Amino acid sequence: MIKVIEADGALNDFIKFPLRLLGRDPFFVPQLDHEMKVHFSPKNPFYEHASIKYFIAEKDGSTAGRIASIVDRVHNELHGEKTGFFGFFDCVDDPEVAAALFEKAASFLKSEGMTVMRGPMSFSTNDECGMLVEGFDERPMIMMPYNPPYYNDLVERAGFVKVKDLFAYIYDVREKLPEKVLRVAAIVEKRGITVRPINMKNYLSDMMIFKDVYHSAWEKNWGFVPMSDKELEYGAGRLKQIIVPEMTLIAEDGGRPVGFMGMVPDFNFVLKKMNGGLNPLSIARALYYSRKIRDLRVMLLGVKKEFRNKGIEALLFREGFKPIKKGNYLRVEFSWILEDNFPIQRTIETMEGRLYKKYRVYEKPI
Repeated sequence: MIKVIEADGALNDFIKFPLRLLGRDPFFVPQLDHEMKVHFSPKNPFYEHASIKYFIAEKDGSTAGRIASIVDRVHNELHGEKTGFFGFFDCVDDPEVAAALFEKAASFLKSEGMTVMRGPMSFSTNDECGMLVEGFDERPMIMMPYNPPYYNDLVERAGFVKVKDLFAYIYDVREKLPEKVLRVAAIVEKRGITVRPINMKNYLSDMMIFKDVYHSAWEKNWGFVPMSDKELEYGAGRLKQIIVPEMTLIAEDGGRPVGFMGMVPDFNFVLKKMNGGLNPLSIARALYYSRKIRDLRVMLLGVKKEFRNKGIEALLFREGFKPIKKGNYLRVEFSWILEDNFPIQRTIETMEGRLYKKYRVYEKPI
């Protein structure tokens, strides 16, 4: 017998279920329990413009799945849609359990006036989104999702179809960047564009610059949702401990911010060792393994629309990649990129990055 219940009084089960389900999967990375408890609470400013319900599926008395049902009022007002989202989907390999979860999530969305269910979005395009469809042979990098292949079968059997794919590229660190990148960067520099690292003493104000650039660069993109100042502060707070200033750069034209790149060490390498817990042993592991991180992720990259196609990304890459050798990093992931964002794909291919993972966002009418 399958029963789907609201998880308000059992959020601990909701948080711990992925580790119980996928704990033996070598590519699954558990998030820290204490951080997820904050994330799933009104301390997360996303709650200020969203309605969220968390559900757990039980089969024969045991937890068999979970899902979140999300209505983001900012998204719908901006895009003129009545779209609800599902997120944080995890499930045993059982189509009946998955169908029950999706039915329960859809029921809440319909009660809120939604006509389409899209996902996974956990919670929005400013967070983890998409379901892995290609590239199951290694773990995800920081703040990128992971799922075993059968999840896609469960989603498609429930009637969902693809709405958008998201790409991840990988770059193997070499002695120097491609000559074309260096040549373009030099031209941009001669035109007066400068690049500086963020100032950690003014961390929040510099991250507000990122928000300004991000909103300008992404406002017409599919799925874009602007961040409030509170959301920016919340997200910046989550990242602050792993930010490397020399790899988090602001491009300026006469002192005016025009571009931003944030490249962070892949802390998932450490989280994998911590196994979801925060205790003296896991903290000791974190301190030890944080010195052994060899991958980076370019997770923030944008140029204001009036400065596009001027090669500013090349200058950001040149300056941001200078510290890589000192840190003994071996690879850099660029993620995620919309499947139809051809200009940024060509830019990354110029960097000799190669497509190595694909993530899919699904939807269906409800």
